[in-house]
Amino acid sequence: MRIAIDAMGGDNAPDEVIAGAIEAVDSLAPDDRIILVGLEDVIHAQVPDKARYRDVISIVHAPENIGMDETPIESLRRKPKSSIAVAAKLVKRDQAEAVISAGNTGACVAAFQMRMRNLEGVNRPGIAVVFPTMHGPVTICDVGANIACKPINLYQYAIMARSYSKHVLGIESPRVGLLSIGQEDAKGNEVVKKTRELMRADKKINFVGNIEGREIFRGVCDVAVCDGFVGNVVLKLTEGVVDCLFSAIKHELMQEKLRLAMKFKPVMMRIYQKYDYNEYGGAPLLGVNGTAIICHGSSKSRTIKNAIMAAKKFHIARINDRVVEYLAAASVRTPDDQTSQ
Repeated sequence: MRIAIDAMGGDNAPDEVIAGAIEAVDSLAPDDRIILVGLEDVIHAQVPDKARYRDVISIVHAPENIGMDETPIESLRRKPKSSIAVAAKLVKRDQAEAVISAGNTGACVAAFQMRMRNLEGVNRPGIAVVFPTMHGPVTICDVGANIACKPINLYQYAIMARSYSKHVLGIESPRVGLLSIGQEDAKGNEVVKKTRELMRADKKINFVGNIEGREIFRGVCDVAVCDGFVGNVVLKLTEGVVDCLFSAIKHELMQEKLRLAMKFKPVMMRIYQKYDYNEYGGAPLLGVNGTAIICHGSSKSRTIKNAIMAAKKFHIARINDRVVEYLAAASVRTPDDQTSQ
């Protein structure tokens, strides 16, 4: 498998991105290859001059880079040779099977969708993030790719996230919940209400109905569906709460005796690692014709390494083929199916 990585994307690029690629080498299969995309001289200087690395890692030069604060579409037009755009083109040209970036999320979504195109039957792609909970992983889709959803988009997110949950995370029959402001059928806006009808019409979905935000962490569902605006707010709020909670616990422990604080340190480390987003590597962009993983902007080398392994799992599980087959056989149809969005 060939995996293209945007070496210049992210707050800690290129050092941490390149380091992550190097760390992943020993975990790859003999025929796996990593393609680092970015400033050739910078990347070349950081890849060890040893056969075990040089045989696996190749470099594709990209002289431009899109910053985290740049406008996605405009930047892609102004910088056609940016590392994000070039990495996406490698997949389009069948020179790679997967692409990974920790760069500007909007630019990633736009580049991957424009270069790789959507899967047959998919109107719009969605970013899926895995939330680790005490009851198991919960996949939330969308968390930022599409903030103006139609019911057909949310229905397709459910299908794609369900397939990911089942075939990558290993949940036999994922329970799908629709994020709303209440469990009752009368709750939610018109998009949510119409989406609920679509999901109920598909008897193959293990649909559990509306769920509230707090229920994501209560073991009520394995997949939570929402539009990108709501999903991104949920994601960022959760990240903030987790950071705040760990800081508060650390502060309180330090107020006690040092011996007590040191005693609890291993426990805190185990909890933090269990719920650390870095363990999952990144978020797949579901619905594009290829394997695309978008990493957190602050990704470290461990994140990139795990993203590489996540890309392999996604590809081997044939998620895209399964989604296309499911949608082709699905009996659920709306006028939006005929509209390219």
